[in-house]
Amino acid sequence: MDGAVATKASPAPLPPLRAASDRIAAPAANEALIVSYEPATGAELWRGKPCDVNEVVDRARRAWPEWAAQPLSTRMELLRRFANEVRKEAENLAVLIAREVGKPLWEAHSEVESVVAKVEVSIRAYAERTSQRKLDSALQGAMAVRHKPHGVLLVLGPYNFPAHLPNAHIVPALIAGNAVVFKPSEKAPATGELLARCFHRAGIPAGVVQLAIGGPLEGQALVANDGIDGVLFTGSANTGISINRRLATRPDKMVALEMGGNNPIVLWDTPKLTDAAALVVQSAFASAGQRCTAARRLIVKASLHDAMMAEIKTLADRIIVGAPFDEPAPFMGPVIDNAAADGLAESFLYLLSNGGKAIKHLVRPDESLPFLSPAIIDTTALKDRPDVELFGPILQVIRVDDFDEAIAEANNTRFGLAASLIGGTPQDYNRFWAHARAGIINWNRATTGPSHAAPMGGIGLSGNHRPSGYYAADYCAYPVASGEMEQPRAVIGVGLK
Repeated sequence: MDGAVATKASPAPLPPLRAASDRIAAPAANEALIVSYEPATGAELWRGKPCDVNEVVDRARRAWPEWAAQPLSTRMELLRRFANEVRKEAENLAVLIAREVGKPLWEAHSEVESVVAKVEVSIRAYAERTSQRKLDSALQGAMAVRHKPHGVLLVLGPYNFPAHLPNAHIVPALIAGNAVVFKPSEKAPATGELLARCFHRAGIPAGVVQLAIGGPLEGQALVANDGIDGVLFTGSANTGISINRRLATRPDKMVALEMGGNNPIVLWDTPKLTDAAALVVQSAFASAGQRCTAARRLIVKASLHDAMMAEIKTLADRIIVGAPFDEPAPFMGPVIDNAAADGLAESFLYLLSNGGKAIKHLVRPDESLPFLSPAIIDTTALKDRPDVELFGPILQVIRVDDFDEAIAEANNTRFGLAASLIGGTPQDYNRFWAHARAGIINWNRATTGPSHAAPMGGIGLSGNHRPSGYYAADYCAYPVASGEMEQPRAVIGVGLK
């Protein structure tokens, strides 16, 4: 492999997913199963029968009124118990995430920590974003503002953060008083199952958090189901657009779309080349490039290009690519499956064949497994660079001569999730912040790893102005304005005989 490779170590034991008495019944011979495979080994990890969509939604609808009627303090306390259940399962959940989606164990542990942290963040966010307010006027009574839950919300989870990202929708939805139908990615059902079990063990009724196992057909049926009051989605732009199109005639349904990005890093004047290189590598190659906020394009000042490429390539060459439990610990695991690896290899070849100049080649040492080396390619010479999200470890480099050109190139995309400026002056950053079209704009920080205490979302093909993160409370409840008086009092002073 082009870069260091970890030595193999025995994988950690897989936690039991269900007791024998709780196994899914054997499906009919002609019924498709959902099967999860370990990316690092190709071994089967989990299999189960797709859900009955109507039954799942009906159970959630029956459970919702009682959950919504619970005091807010009760719902918050049960979510805190959920956080404790996740703490108890922390090691098992981290091992399961690592095996099911291939990320290094250290990174899986970090994801579990994010699941726990989300509870207190969401409690604070709900109090701040949806607080009750009352404005008194002696003659006009009072004007009150309160919030209500939507009802039953569908959460469609991705595979790259199979616990943290769906959890970032589920927790605020439950605090607000909604019931949740949670469909994990068909590539990460085992993680979704264990996460749902933690909610139920905490005392949240099974009907309130419904696990819906299935593939694209089940997902489409859930989106279209009349019993669903809103769809909270994290995933690709293509799927998000399909959801938006399907619900275009249903303004009564809340739709929150958190999609991907063709995210730029602008690299400008800085004496700290080593630090800048580290930020670029973290942004482009963390999670094998499988983050919606990952940097896809490095826009670099032409006079800095040679020096910065030497630093970035030297660091990228040192990256250890390996399986989740290898020693020493890898920085990058595999991408999710062979189909994804094939597509990335074809995309790199396309860029190379249309004017791109390889700085660091994409290498796949074993065609039977989806391990890829980090890749860097200069695409300055491409006349029409494809404006797509290459969801993997491929970084395109574009050389520019002045700062206005850099900002224009950063905005040369239909997406608008994350953008970073590395280097430059405070005045440069002010210009960059003012003109960059993105929902997350950083200075001397990686594009990845947004704060739990901030909104998480973008514009263009990256979202529909419903940011998650701290602002998830906004789409989990709707405001109700109420004019209130203890006794009726009114007169008609104009227009009467």
